[in-house]
Amino acid sequence: MDSIKIALQYMLPKHFLSRLVGKFAAAEAGIITTVGIKWFIKKYKIDMSEAQQPEPEAYKTFNAFFTRALKPELRPINQDGTMMAHPVDGAVSQCGPIEAGNIFQAKGHTYTAEALLGGDKVDAARFDGGDFATIYLAPKDYHRIHMPITGTLSKMTYVPGDLFSVNPLTAQNVPGLFARNERVVALFETEVGPLAMVLVGATIVASIETIWSGTVTPPGGKQVFSWDYPTTGPDAVTLEKGAEMGRFKLGSTVVMLFAQDAIETFADGVEPGETTRMGQPFAMLSKA
Repeated sequence: MDSIKIALQYMLPKHFLSRLVGKFAAAEAGIITTVGIKWFIKKYKIDMSEAQQPEPEAYKTFNAFFTRALKPELRPINQDGTMMAHPVDGAVSQCGPIEAGNIFQAKGHTYTAEALLGGDKVDAARFDGGDFATIYLAPKDYHRIHMPITGTLSKMTYVPGDLFSVNPLTAQNVPGLFARNERVVALFETEVGPLAMVLVGATIVASIETIWSGTVTPPGGKQVFSWDYPTTGPDAVTLEKGAEMGRFKLGSTVVMLFAQDAIETFADGVEPGETTRMGQPFAMLSKA
């Protein structure tokens, strides 16, 4: 059955289906939208008591529901200056060192930092000998992405690609999954060097947003698009630890890359399969 599921992903028109779902998710369809939201809540056992707006009828579109805000007191940001904070609710897929430019995906599968970042050798070299963490967001999770550490945006890159599912089964069976799916790469400058926040698209992920550019929707095709940002002056985009930096309209995965010696160690419980909650301790900063 697993092999059939993977084979179907290769065969299905994933971009067409994703755009079609995206139109529904963005539509203000009244009772149809509400019924869809209620079905989704029941299907995925979503705890709406955590939401600022717990009533399904409060959301005019499915996207508004999916990117719903939580009650802020439920996700306090760790204030320890020596620790990074978890950026999302989800589950750790993998984490560890970047070895010879390679990132571990699953048993038998790796991909390169260069490929993940859209083929830019200079950007990839900044993470040689560093660390990575991959966090999977399931449909039930909170889908806003926050900063693990204070950083100033220096570059954003849109990389076109496939739209395979990013669930654990697909990660175990599709080579180079996170470096072949459509994605948005945000590079930040931090007190411990560069940080890459890579927001990976997936099947029926209608779109990806960032707080500084809104929905990232470059023209279609296979071209990579990049935007540079000033890191000083009044136009610099600096986001504090715990600040929102982006959203997924339907679920996906975040891959984070850290420079060499940025991280001393990951926090307790940051290991494959473990649940993450935004704001909790994620990694200890290097003392170097």
